[in-house]
Amino acid sequence: MVSPVDRGDPPRRVPDAEITIEFVRSSGPGGQKVNKTSSKAVLRWNVDTSSAFTDEEKAVIKERLANRINREGELYLDSDRLRSQHQNRADVVDLLNRLVTEVLTPRAERIPTQPSRGAKERRLEDKKRLARKKQSRREEW
Repeated sequence: MVSPVDRGDPPRRVPDAEITIEFVRSSGPGGQKVNKTSSKAVLRWNVDTSSAFTDEEKAVIKERLANRINREGELYLDSDRLRSQHQNRADVVDLLNRLVTEVLTPRAERIPTQPSRGAKERRLEDKKRLARKKQSRREEW
């Protein structure tokens, strides 16, 4: 899949002022230190109150990211892939911006095509081969 940035579309960014990030204990990498540090970054962004996007864009975001949005209209993301708060914070903000850019990029229209003659012949030949195989399994009475 071609990313929106690769197509030349400008990346859509959520303003940092609209994002809330908190840190909690992580189950990710960190060795013995993992139980003492809160390195998992939890990001919340209220889609409804955002001033960076139009109402139509908000509706698209809410529809396409519905499984990540809670009842209050907050988009919830977290990251604990990396060892430090700083790295996980950057990772989760990057994830948010990539998701928003991807969701707001219009999907390409699918152009329906017909199967080629070779594809039809291969499909029919496979059906005949399977029929012969099943025919050979039958007992003759």
